[in-house]
Amino acid sequence: MSELVEELKQLIIDVLNLEDITPEEIQADEALFGEGLGLDSIDALELGLALQRKYNISIDAESENTKTHFASVNNLAQFVAESRA
Repeated sequence: MSELVEELKQLIIDVLNLEDITPEEIQADEALFGEGLGLDSIDALELGLALQRKYNISIDAESENTKTHFASVNNLAQFVAESRA
């Protein structure tokens, strides 16, 4: 799982063009939106599309669970792992 976490950190940086941050600076349990990494709704859309393409998973924007899945890198890793299983 830690390999997936690191992969997701790099994906976030690449997809969202976060040039001033390294994967090591992203805490796996830190909030991705708001006070944490500071992502916004446009970032969520871009990240969601990238996850769908890279991992061939389905993300239901209307699902109550989606907000929880995108809460942190750890949550995203768990969601991706479960979706690919």
